[in-house]
Amino acid sequence: VQLQASGGGLVQPGASLRLSCAASGRTFGSATVGWFRQAPGKERDFVAARFRSGSAYYADSVKGRFTIPRDNAKNTVYLEMNSLKPDDTAVYYCGAGWSLILSSIRSASAYDYWGQGTQVTVSS
Repeated sequence: VQLQASGGGLVQPGASLRLSCAASGRTFGSATVGWFRQAPGKERDFVAARFRSGSAYYADSVKGRFTIPRDNAKNTVYLEMNSLKPDDTAVYYCGAGWSLILSSIRSASAYDYWGQGTQVTVSS
């Protein structure tokens, strides 16, 4: 399975951005897909995840600003980010797993596959 993350860039505070995570080699339809982010010198932190059932979960810091829609026909999961803040600056990674349970979705080690990361910089 290969995951390809894209869509990062440099934006001003308050702007919106949409990241994409495209999968090849295995269908996303049966996977739980998550987005994590890692700022310099910090650990990889949970941002959002969506189960195959459709249920979505978000970190408190992004709740109400980010959403994680998925398009199974395109084998792609997105991270739609609105009202971006400088604190959102990080490298964003998408991960996929086929045996995650609710208690594990916030743990990066629970995911089986990772994309290469895409840089998001929020600055004026």
